[in-house]
Amino acid sequence: MSESTLRPALITRVLPDSIAAEVGFEPGDRLVSINGQAPRDLIDYQFLCADEVLELEVLDAKGKTHQVEIEKDYDDDLGLEFESALFDGLIQCNNRCPFCFIDQQPPGKRESLYFKDDDYRLSFLYGSYLTLTNLTQKEWDRIAQMRLSPLFVSVHATEPEVRIRLLKNPRAGQLLDQLRWFQKHRLQIHAQVVVCPGINDGVHLEQTLHDLAQFHQGEVPTVASAAIVPVGLTRFRPAEDELVPVTPEKAREVIAQVKPLQEKFRQQWGTTFAWLADEWFLIGREELPPESHYEDYPQLGNGVGSIRQFLKQFQTAAKQLPPKIDSPRRYSWIVGNAVEYAFQPIVQRLNAVEGLTIDLVALNSQYWGQQISVTGLITGQDILAALRDRDLGDGILLPSVMLKHDDDRFLDDLTVRDLEKELKVPILKVGAIEELLTTCTQEQECEVV
Repeated sequence: MSESTLRPALITRVLPDSIAAEVGFEPGDRLVSINGQAPRDLIDYQFLCADEVLELEVLDAKGKTHQVEIEKDYDDDLGLEFESALFDGLIQCNNRCPFCFIDQQPPGKRESLYFKDDDYRLSFLYGSYLTLTNLTQKEWDRIAQMRLSPLFVSVHATEPEVRIRLLKNPRAGQLLDQLRWFQKHRLQIHAQVVVCPGINDGVHLEQTLHDLAQFHQGEVPTVASAAIVPVGLTRFRPAEDELVPVTPEKAREVIAQVKPLQEKFRQQWGTTFAWLADEWFLIGREELPPESHYEDYPQLGNGVGSIRQFLKQFQTAAKQLPPKIDSPRRYSWIVGNAVEYAFQPIVQRLNAVEGLTIDLVALNSQYWGQQISVTGLITGQDILAALRDRDLGDGILLPSVMLKHDDDRFLDDLTVRDLEKELKVPILKVGAIEELLTTCTQEQECEVV
């Protein structure tokens, strides 16, 4: 993008007792430039703010321009938060992957659900995955110059013809050359392989993992880790696509295929290197690997080891559970049916508290047309259909992962309040383990509106 497309960065929050608060910044102000340079994004902002003397051009909410000079230690943060990490707009995806979740949604939902980003800056800042197919030479140069590493790359296949088939983009075949570029510049990536049965599985998956492993060498391994993830499909996907869902039989086949490769990688480098997402074991109804298998959880964002980590955190936190509660109560805990068996030890431990009863309600998503569903994809409509005429006890425990960030809205645009009105029972949002335990064991003051 050219600098002419830059918009001054909108400030949405000024942290209390910060440098910015002391200077007089207010939400609604816009940052135009730092030392004469207009930042494109949060990366530029953080880089430019590393100077000890800053000359800022600021546009206030009334449109008046101010020149602000600040002297600080080089590592002091100004205390500003912005509307977006990207000040010049999102770099859009130029692929047509048939398994893209955005294309597997029904029309007519909120606009933000249809944004298709493939932006290396979001990958660096937040760990989102990109394909590298839309980068100009200017962006490659910036990645090298600013040492933007690690990035998170959706590989899917290393064989050019297979990756082109998956991404529907001729530039997708350049991946191995791009990995050599990362290797040359001593920059790292974490890789993701979404397995689509009949396309990039079997011998193609084995080839992909072997190719990626060749870049896990040296003092700075180019490919730091890889995750193997099952494709997720919905009933809204294009009718002409060639995808088929992962069956329990297929899940067990992939597990059996990858395990010997993991053992080989451990013998060669002392690390598993390529991890299977938890979903493979949940779909295949196989025992999850032990906690030690996941090392330092490098692929947690892909659901690799998240169940084991959750169970461990629960075991630690559960030591603080009381032997009994003063006021008996019963809750219905809603989860995706993918974790039904994995969460049984949690339910049993909670129900060991005298006076507390937890009914685990494991749902698949009829909305998305799935037989096996992760918790984050359960919608308001799924919950209403399953629970409308059911005795739900004193309330519903609702994992906040089902809701839009900082909102009470499900993926189907129903809200928590909508469900409370229909089901006539309080809904209690739970996120972290501590919040789950506190909600279960402490008296709740909540009413159905």
